[in-house]
Amino acid sequence: MKITMGKKCMLLVSFICTVLFAYGQGKGRLFIIGGGERSTALIGEMVETARLGSKDYIVILPMATSVPKESVAYISEQLAEHTDHPIRSFNFTKADANDRADWIDSVRHARLIYMTGGDQSQFMDVVRGSKLYDAMHEAYRNGATVADTSAGAAVMSERMITGALLEEDGDGTFREIKSNYAVTTEGMGFLTHAIIDQHFIYRSRYNRLLSVLSDYPKATMIGIDEGTAIIVKGRSARVVGDSQVVVVNRPKNLKISSGGKVAFRNARLSLYSHGQNFKLN
Repeated sequence: MKITMGKKCMLLVSFICTVLFAYGQGKGRLFIIGGGERSTALIGEMVETARLGSKDYIVILPMATSVPKESVAYISEQLAEHTDHPIRSFNFTKADANDRADWIDSVRHARLIYMTGGDQSQFMDVVRGSKLYDAMHEAYRNGATVADTSAGAAVMSERMITGALLEEDGDGTFREIKSNYAVTTEGMGFLTHAIIDQHFIYRSRYNRLLSVLSDYPKATMIGIDEGTAIIVKGRSARVVGDSQVVVVNRPKNLKISSGGKVAFRNARLSLYSHGQNFKLN
């Protein structure tokens, strides 16, 4: 069958679009805050990242927190310093996440979606496998910015750190670096080859992140400190804020002893601060 020049052009355009989509072009952005105090400058960066148009609006999702009204009021006040766009909030229940078509539709068409801190497992118990989950991904594919802090940062990953231990260890702190030590589960999946940990430097969560690295050695571990965020577009990330971001990946010669202790060598460890960029796998 003879292919005309016009059909060749159409096939080429289709191929290019497919490749660009696969590498994250034409999608929205992620604004992932590591928790703690959010400076005025950081919120300003978030609003600027969202590129709000004249008819756009912001949606806040407070399902992770035990104090939704207070959390919504606080971030709304911060946002209002930088934008006069409408701000809506929806505290979904598990049933609402499938049944409240009007709320779900509002999320689908939002330009900036913000998830509060709290308990990441609580958030995912509401959203996982729901129409709301689909709506959030559709908004992102259509160019929305998905933002968060603390627990909201954790849910960004395909594999999410819950904060729990597979073994009870006294006061619940991670005192060792071991395989099958930290509990992970399904997150939102906006990041498919990276795993996020939050409050990272301030709370010295190195043991936890390195333990997770042993379980997922092909993924990139990203520890975001308080008052700091990464802005992700496709495979590129930029650091903004007051502190730093730790990135660890590519461990070599990974070995796990019978007691679960981990050994590896020559992993790549990088430390980034405001204005610096790095590539995701």
